[in-house]
Amino acid sequence: MASSAPALSGSDTARDGTPLRHPRRPKARYRPLTALKHFRELLKDKENTAEVFKIYDALPSGKFIPRVRALTLSQHGEALRASEPFLPTILDDHTALRRLPEGSVGHAYCDFMEREGLSAAGLVEEFAKAGRPTYDDLIQWFGFRQRDTHDLMHVLTGYGRDALGEQCVLLFTHGQSPSQGHLLLGYAGSLHLKKLVRSEAPVMKAVRQAHRTGKACPPLVGLSVRELLAKDLQQARAELNIPEPHWYRECHRVWREEGIDPYDLLAPRADTEMAAAA
Repeated sequence: MASSAPALSGSDTARDGTPLRHPRRPKARYRPLTALKHFRELLKDKENTAEVFKIYDALPSGKFIPRVRALTLSQHGEALRASEPFLPTILDDHTALRRLPEGSVGHAYCDFMEREGLSAAGLVEEFAKAGRPTYDDLIQWFGFRQRDTHDLMHVLTGYGRDALGEQCVLLFTHGQSPSQGHLLLGYAGSLHLKKLVRSEAPVMKAVRQAHRTGKACPPLVGLSVRELLAKDLQQARAELNIPEPHWYRECHRVWREEGIDPYDLLAPRADTEMAAAA
């Protein structure tokens, strides 16, 4: 898998004329109180993805633009933009992905998305609900690429779409691309989870492991997704330094022993126990 090469030049424009930042793109403003307001709304409905995007908007990272510049103005970044201009087109072509070998990342991705009833296009639609304007610049390509690899992160790391799995993926993402938005969503969300569900499950150990894994893994945004999808899943995990999510699995084991459904943590324990005995 290729990694980002040094920038082509000091210019803030790609070879095809695409600017790093569109002149009409507003400068990001740091608004922590706004982020907290949207976080409270998200706690009311964790499926409200639009609130997630608003949190990120309110907590911009000062290192985001340098990361965008380093990738997009490199020879490798130019090649990625040419070969993978829009990831949902690639990720939603399950017919093509199913032609990849058994055990590949592509097969695992299809299994995950079909089982969960998801699509990359669906995530694009959720993004659109936030009502944010789009701009034809390199920032947009990079940001969309980060967005569109979210479910691929689930597949590679082994974290599910349960409440804890989502917190783990958020902190894995922070390890990849540090921002206070990921920290807020990941750690504050995990503490909220511990408060709601009284349990011996090692929740904080699970999210800290996810955070460390994200730091050790090369940034997925800079990898060829086509090449990654074709790799054997276990080989890809080894190359990317992604270990078995031990503490996440341990949380699920403990919750089940305590009569708690990891995928419905707020369900009454008595109901869970009766369902298991039925």
